[in-house]
Amino acid sequence: MILTLPYPNIDPVFLRVGPLQLRWYGLMYMLSFVIGYFVLRRLAKFRKLDMSNDDLYDLLFYLILGVMIGGRLGYVMFYDLGSYIRDPLSILAIWQGGMSFHGGFIGVVLGTVWISRKKHWNFWEVADLVSVAVPIGLGLGRIGNFINGELFGRPSNVPWAMVFPEGGAVARHPSQLYEAFLEGLVLFLVLRWLYRKDFYHGTVFWCLVAFYGLFRFLVEFVREPDAQIGFDLGPFTRGQILTFPMLVVGTAMMITYARRHPPEKAHRTRKSRAQ
Repeated sequence: MILTLPYPNIDPVFLRVGPLQLRWYGLMYMLSFVIGYFVLRRLAKFRKLDMSNDDLYDLLFYLILGVMIGGRLGYVMFYDLGSYIRDPLSILAIWQGGMSFHGGFIGVVLGTVWISRKKHWNFWEVADLVSVAVPIGLGLGRIGNFINGELFGRPSNVPWAMVFPEGGAVARHPSQLYEAFLEGLVLFLVLRWLYRKDFYHGTVFWCLVAFYGLFRFLVEFVREPDAQIGFDLGPFTRGQILTFPMLVVGTAMMITYARRHPPEKAHRTRKSRAQ
């Protein structure tokens, strides 16, 4: 007999007020934005960036837009385009689920580019700052997936496997928790440590790209492929196809940027050479 951990079966709706339903998944998004703001403010002060509280509110606003619009459009384009072509209005039904990290990431980058130009900030400085806060949303989002009982793992007989309500009678990897740990906690600690070091601007951003690519690519081997897609290329899933370029490009750029002189050292080097 294979022993498994019981799935907690938490009600996805944590509060009902008449016809209004407040869900844990939406709460995780709200928490990630609130916590992200305080992380951004603390790290901006640490680096002595010229950002007021209003500047940080503006930055957060564009990040939220990028996550919500990019995440939704990314899911539509990358994971279920045919269904949304047949029913375009369902694109707006975000309460039914369907968000893509890759689309949200592109949205966050575009939002960062926009506000950096608008406020005449150094893009790479802001990108490094934002990168540290990204894993907060990733980790909390995966916990929301776990509570919803969605995006579960493949069948397994490991002692911590669980039987998910929508996953049939077989025990499965709680892959949402793997991702919450790796893409959330571990990635946050790595990026926070790097941000407090004296690396060239852009290094932390490319570390985010590389390490997310690595963690997501590995976890996909135990995560159940999307039902409407299955496997894309041999044993590889759509998530791995989208993530592999991040791993390769991110690693190459991370190494390139990490080997450069930090801005202050580069300035001193140029000055000494001129003398």
